[in-house]
Amino acid sequence: MTQRLNAAQQSPELFKKLLDFSMAEAHSAIEEKTRDLVHIRASQINGCAFCLDMHVKEATIHGESELRLHHLAVWRESPLFVPRERAALAWTEAVTKLAEGGMPDELYERVRGQLSEKEISDLTFSVMAINAWNRVSV
Repeated sequence: MTQRLNAAQQSPELFKKLLDFSMAEAHSAIEEKTRDLVHIRASQINGCAFCLDMHVKEATIHGESELRLHHLAVWRESPLFVPRERAALAWTEAVTKLAEGGMPDELYERVRGQLSEKEISDLTFSVMAINAWNRVSV
């Protein structure tokens, strides 16, 4: 987890804007534990060890179980996640890997069955925020 670039030092104004964005995102309509799962899953996909370490620690503080954290990379096969979390994780993967498969209508409809439009919007901003941090931190 060696830091290559100190973005806060090199681009302080932009770094502060990203931090402000993340602070606003932390008060979204998405539950804290679900947001934690989203942050961890995106960080796994993006290979950001720094963010993964930080968000696993935060999730633990917020009461997430060690077993669920171990199952997160294989959430589709695990019985430990409820439909709402599964929808959020599927959306996270699709937004994070947008260039690979786009955003299928079937996925949108499935997510809409679990989340309100406001929650989908807030979730999208959460995924955007963690993807930005992953890119700054790798």
